[in-house]
Amino acid sequence: MIEKIIHFTQSSHFTNALKVTLATVIPVVAFTFFGQFEIGFTIAMGAFFTYPSDIPSSLNHKIKGLLVTALLIAIVNLLVNILHPFGVVFYPIFGVLIFLFSMISVYGQRATAVSFSCLLSICLAFAHLHTGWKMVEYSGLIFIGGIFYLFVSLLFHFINPFRFIELQLVTCIDLTAKYLKLRADLWKKDADRENIIQKQLLLQVEINTTHENIRSVLIGNQSLYSDTAQNRKLLIVFINLVEILELGLATAFDHKTLHEKFDVQPQIIKSYATLATNLKKTLKQLSKNIENKTHYRSKHSLDTDLRNFEDTILDYEKVLGSEKAKEGVIMLTTMLHYAESQVEKIKTIERAFNLKIKEAYLEVNQKDLKKFLIPQYYPFSTFSNNLSFSSTLFRHSLRLSVALLFGFILATFLPFQNIFWIFLTIIVIMRPGYGLTKERSYQRTFGTVLGGIIAFGCLYFIDNTVLKSIMAILCILLGMSFTQISYKTSATFVTMYVVFLYSILTPNSANVIELRIIDTLLGAVIAYTFNHYFWPSWEFLNTPKHIEKAVMANRNYLNEIALLYNKKGTVSTVYKVARKNAFVEIGNLMASFQRMSQEPKSKQLKITQVYKLTVLNHTLLSSIASMGAYIQSHKTTAASNAFNSVMATVLQNLDETLIILNPKYISNALPISHVEKAKGYSDLMKIKVKELTTKNATAISENPSQIQEIQIIIEQLVWLINLSENILKNTKILMEKTT
Repeated sequence: MIEKIIHFTQSSHFTNALKVTLATVIPVVAFTFFGQFEIGFTIAMGAFFTYPSDIPSSLNHKIKGLLVTALLIAIVNLLVNILHPFGVVFYPIFGVLIFLFSMISVYGQRATAVSFSCLLSICLAFAHLHTGWKMVEYSGLIFIGGIFYLFVSLLFHFINPFRFIELQLVTCIDLTAKYLKLRADLWKKDADRENIIQKQLLLQVEINTTHENIRSVLIGNQSLYSDTAQNRKLLIVFINLVEILELGLATAFDHKTLHEKFDVQPQIIKSYATLATNLKKTLKQLSKNIENKTHYRSKHSLDTDLRNFEDTILDYEKVLGSEKAKEGVIMLTTMLHYAESQVEKIKTIERAFNLKIKEAYLEVNQKDLKKFLIPQYYPFSTFSNNLSFSSTLFRHSLRLSVALLFGFILATFLPFQNIFWIFLTIIVIMRPGYGLTKERSYQRTFGTVLGGIIAFGCLYFIDNTVLKSIMAILCILLGMSFTQISYKTSATFVTMYVVFLYSILTPNSANVIELRIIDTLLGAVIAYTFNHYFWPSWEFLNTPKHIEKAVMANRNYLNEIALLYNKKGTVSTVYKVARKNAFVEIGNLMASFQRMSQEPKSKQLKITQVYKLTVLNHTLLSSIASMGAYIQSHKTTAASNAFNSVMATVLQNLDETLIILNPKYISNALPISHVEKAKGYSDLMKIKVKELTTKNATAISENPSQIQEIQIIIEQLVWLINLSENILKNTKILMEKTT
């Protein structure tokens, strides 16, 4: 229990919550001491509004983002106060402001965070409406609060500039270890392959998010920290984690065939399964040591595991004889090479965090590194191109604007004292997707009711202002800590905070929380109703676009591997960017499937077909990564005409898939006739038969690595053809059902 608490307090979620808690509590305490509670509370509100836009990014982007947010929340607060008395003007401008600030989310993650901050400021402006010079003073204090939060955030950053990245790397290592564990689970004879693959796909979504967080900070700050050994070490660790993931994905062995071949000698599969499991355990242990900043000592000897597996291969060959065991030896040797590569990369991470790389040197090109980041520019065309009902964000922005206007009008005619709680509930709950809105509606309602019951239970026994204040601070700290972990828990603690705060400020706190519960319920009903019936964005409308992006990313990744096999040499930045995009788009496709599965059954159109294509694209990525990993770790022969012909066939299948998904797509590749496709495949089979026939036993014994290459590459090419044809066929079925 104590270990879990320590782990929680060391997390980035708790650190972020601590920042906003300090930024909101310090002004209140300081100004209350001088009898100016209202000033301190207003500054605290400004800090609270600014906090959501403090997302993972480079220091330069952090400062600019928080400054812009602080300025915008002050301006919109002033606008609401100025226009509120003029109903005829106010209502349309209020709707336009909500719409515009919702729409800026089209510019990416930071813009989405700024959007949320501004929407909070607009809605909570109704809690403190002012007139005359008071409006300017209040907005000025809101701005000061935003600047104060920026100061607190920078203070945390400079006290320990690398802690966030270290914690993100810990998360990344944990997720990668889980991924390797799932790969190891496939070796179990009775493994539920479908369930394991689904878990892998879900995990890919989390891994993508963590990778983007690390890239945005670690690469974004290169210009500031590139001359430090610590930053180079962290970069080395991250690069190796990405490559470990690629290798983990690349181990696309035919487990069924392997079990059929080696079940008579179970020690072989057991030996490799032990090695695969220990890879995961080593990473897990490493993450704990990094998180706790303790000295790392491995509990597992991966070198011993490698030797044991190598010995089992030799024993297998001795028992069956070289000729009879040759195919099995090639398969097992391939597995050994993958494991050796994984062990080497894990050792590199170990050396980095054990400070054995005293002057870790990594040749980096700033321009190449920037290619891994999402470009930070905001052309108006991006905004204007989304002003149509085909845009999910346009629908969401319009829906949110109308929902808030409806809530405002409803609250005007009904006897609600704190209409801003209705607005706040709608903004926090309503999301572009139906599933998340429905889930948040339930969680916020549940958390509000539960938090109210617990808080009033505590107040029955507590009548000490200091103790109430301490409990309020603890509740807001925990409430903000759980926002990204468990929204239900977060809503519970935030409600408790509100109860404790009002019990200090007003004697009639019971009536206040009763109204809060009513307002929350009404806001949740409005959010859920509008999301379901007003311009809903059902996920089946978006899945073809996500499938298109996944197929395109896989196609580009495969094309880079074909170029690498033909030209040889080192891996280019373009290759690495293509690999990154392939991982990201597969995760995005799975996230789309998840959202669809949360929607009403009547709206889950083609969900079985979507899942098939998700799995097929994931399997294709696995096969592509497998070929890429082999080419990088082995000295390969010249690419044959058969290789290029088959590769062109696979690429054409993917191009045809893209044309079905998007008729405007234009392929740069030369078209291949059915005769050429058949010839390429036929030539490939001839090479396999020629090289693997027993008549060439001498050649095999003289050059086993070449035979291994032929077998592996040919098997992957055949598998790639099958996968690309299946993707093409299932895409046709998907789009036929659409029309």
